[in-house]
Amino acid sequence: MPERYVSPLLALPSHDPAADFVRAELKFYGVDHSGLSYEARVFLNRPDASADTPQEEGVDGGYAGSFHIFGHGGCFGDVGHCDVPSGPRHPYDLRLSHPLIPDTKTLVITDPLRRLRAHSAESNFTITVVAHVYDLGELPLGRDQTEPLLFDSVSLLTYESPPPLSATSVAEAEQPTPAPT
Repeated sequence: MPERYVSPLLALPSHDPAADFVRAELKFYGVDHSGLSYEARVFLNRPDASADTPQEEGVDGGYAGSFHIFGHGGCFGDVGHCDVPSGPRHPYDLRLSHPLIPDTKTLVITDPLRRLRAHSAESNFTITVVAHVYDLGELPLGRDQTEPLLFDSVSLLTYESPPPLSATSVAEAEQPTPAPT
């Protein structure tokens, strides 16, 4: 994956006053951090976004937030040193997990998604992720500099508000009704 990712069209959550979402997240799974350090800038409905796109919130700007990857800069060890072991670990293996196991990153986009929904006539939207690579200076690289942004998948998760509670609590509902006097 290069320094930019544009998602396929995603369904924009509909507005249901009875059960609207109280939180929206983008979850990035399998984020590779073995290469370069970068800031992943996330835009909604801006498939044209690039590293030069201003980080302006609002429907026109589309900026939803960012997450940061502190990369390892590549592998400089012996052959196999940076290979992530596959398969389950022994239950009594007390060593720390391999430091290059891909990560999961979560970006909360509740307000940007609500703004987009309020101002958009469309029922779909896209997510654009742009990698802003930190200044490398004279550092040697273990992987191609043009591919900092590597992850397996991204998901949009919305959490609905819980239904209103009844006037009595569960504990009160389980109490026997007192006999009339």
